[in-house]
Amino acid sequence: MASPKDFAPWPTVYWYFTWWHDDGAVERIHDALRSKVREADGRVAEPRAGLIDSQSVRTTDTVPAATRGFDAGKKVKGCKRFIVTDTLGLLLAVHVVAASVQDRDGAKRPLLWTRLDHPEVRKVWADQGFAGRLVDWATQILGRELEIVRKDPDQRGFQVQPKRWAVERTFSWLTAHRRLARDYETSLAHSETMIRWAMIGIMVRRLTRRCPAARPGPKPLIQVRLHAGTVQA
Repeated sequence: MASPKDFAPWPTVYWYFTWWHDDGAVERIHDALRSKVREADGRVAEPRAGLIDSQSVRTTDTVPAATRGFDAGKKVKGCKRFIVTDTLGLLLAVHVVAASVQDRDGAKRPLLWTRLDHPEVRKVWADQGFAGRLVDWATQILGRELEIVRKDPDQRGFQVQPKRWAVERTFSWLTAHRRLARDYETSLAHSETMIRWAMIGIMVRRLTRRCPAARPGPKPLIQVRLHAGTVQA
């Protein structure tokens, strides 16, 4: 493997990105931080349950047409991100495909990776889009239970779904990163690494923030005038 010293005068930031991607360093850093976050939260390092969901996002014109598609259900032309998380919303597996791929087909690879990399995960929760053949496939091929969380028939409007809100919150975390608001990568594997980098930043902040966020330095003196005089807070 080449080192930065082999290139002159200086490698670009994207060169380091591709180098650490190819070397597997990003995955190793991400997985080590996930274990630390779980232990800091009072959990065991390896999860025993997971959640899966997908998200369709638009892509730029620089993304090859071969890796783009149209999600007819969400009316989005671009790519689709499949993620498997633990019950804390921390990433276990990620897979990016064209948006035209059905949930039941695109979910197989991240579920397989979860089975291989996290053998203690025995159950995975999913929404109704993953129902059908995939449930039987997970049972027969992976030996794992894929439980479909269905909406209440009387539900009106948006409601938080039990056991599934954690993975939906993870997508919210990811899209808060401007680089992930759209997909800019010409390689689907690089798109997956961008998601891991976002999760690395989230986990580092969680580990280093030991108290609620506050502005450093002395607190400003606030004077509140009341009828009885001046009160300083």
